[in-house]
Amino acid sequence: MRILYLGDDWVGSNAHSLADGFRQAGHDVVVVDTTRVTLPPRLSPPWVYSKLARRRAPWNVAGLHAEIGRAAAEFRPDMVFAFKGVHLDQRRLLDLPARLHVHYSPDDVANPANTSPEYLAHEAEWDHIVTTKRHNVAELRARGARAVTFVRSAYDPAWHHPAARRGTRQFLVGFIGVCRPDRRADLIGLARTHGSRMLIRGPGWRRVPELRATGAEVGGAVYGERYSETVASVTANLVLLNSDNRDTHTCRTFEVPAAGGLFVGERTDEHAELLQDTAECFLFSDAAELFAVLDWCAAHPDKAAAVAEAGYQRILAGNHRYVDRAREIIHAIS
Repeated sequence: MRILYLGDDWVGSNAHSLADGFRQAGHDVVVVDTTRVTLPPRLSPPWVYSKLARRRAPWNVAGLHAEIGRAAAEFRPDMVFAFKGVHLDQRRLLDLPARLHVHYSPDDVANPANTSPEYLAHEAEWDHIVTTKRHNVAELRARGARAVTFVRSAYDPAWHHPAARRGTRQFLVGFIGVCRPDRRADLIGLARTHGSRMLIRGPGWRRVPELRATGAEVGGAVYGERYSETVASVTANLVLLNSDNRDTHTCRTFEVPAAGGLFVGERTDEHAELLQDTAECFLFSDAAELFAVLDWCAAHPDKAAAVAEAGYQRILAGNHRYVDRAREIIHAIS
């Protein structure tokens, strides 16, 4: 199949990995990078416009669509595949000549932050919508979606694999992810308890003043292979969910064990389906249970490493790569 793929094409992004997954599954894929619209450079005119107008800069969107139109005319795709294309011109996307128009929603579509008024006005016109949130399936159908398929998130073996540690320092507990309001209090509490034995990496954390006095190692985002190198320096890798998206699993669910890290995550049905608690991961329901897990890991590092290895083997054997998800999507829409 000839796929015109529209998504944020920076190294380490999920969109980049899924595009490669379609190619690995045997399809002819042409990618048009949408990053300039979805994530315009900070303080650039499109960024300033988006903050003031609360929508993407129209001249920036128009420029991207001109590029998309040229690619479609030359490539003549069988399918237009938009990875979270909610900030693009929906009418122009749906009018691109192709047999299939498929929209991929990696985040909760009931959360207004993951949609746009224009996307919602045209949602029912997409031939197929793919969602990584099981609870969105019935909701999308109730909103009028023609066809909906649920697929789980995934990992990319190009980036997520066991890696050598860069440095001798080993942290007891670590978290890699965006600073969100529903995560701040818990991570500040962990940092106050574990101090220099804790690592936090991700956008926004360096702007949290309460973390400075804890002694925790705090840094910016890590992508691509740097993610796996960071996981290697942590004994217990936290997998925290986004309550705004009603997450029951996330990309980290697969990325942490695929990188050889010990998965320590929130207890959900999907997590319990994917990994066996205490044998392949550790699940927790509250802070007291999490603190007990971390105390156990500190006392039994060799046993913790054995659990991490079991989780690694389980995820690798489970067909959870992006190429596997690409095959699931093609099977569902065919």
